[in-house]
Amino acid sequence: MLIASQRDFWSGVLFVTVGFLCAGSTLLLYKLGSAADPGPGYFPFGLGLLLTLLGSVVLLRSLRHPRVDTEVVGSVAWRPLIVISSAVLMFGLLLPRLGLSTALPVLVILSSLATEEFHWKEVLLNAVALTALCFGIFIWGLNLTLPR
Repeated sequence: MLIASQRDFWSGVLFVTVGFLCAGSTLLLYKLGSAADPGPGYFPFGLGLLLTLLGSVVLLRSLRHPRVDTEVVGSVAWRPLIVISSAVLMFGLLLPRLGLSTALPVLVILSSLATEEFHWKEVLLNAVALTALCFGIFIWGLNLTLPR
């Protein structure tokens, strides 16, 4: 079978895998409930199924119509992958200890280091704006109990 689009093929494989793992782990860890009385696993299970379905569509479309200009997937961009993964991990570690007001700017600043186009002024402005927006939405708007 000819793969028409390498990029779509591997994106589809990734979506199907993550969606399947999300839906499967939700079934094992949480109570689903019903549509009338949804449990804590109802929404994540639905998102996992939706991601699996989306990935299946992308994957199958990559196999359907071979193109003349078949693109080749380049090498893995290791720097952005490692920097952004580390920033998300750092956010998860800092949030319960230092709160949202510290963890979120650290996430934004560290994530910005993944690109060659890093400018301190833009990054700090972005960090302040995103922190204020998250405070407005999650803490004041939705009344979530997040460490501040």
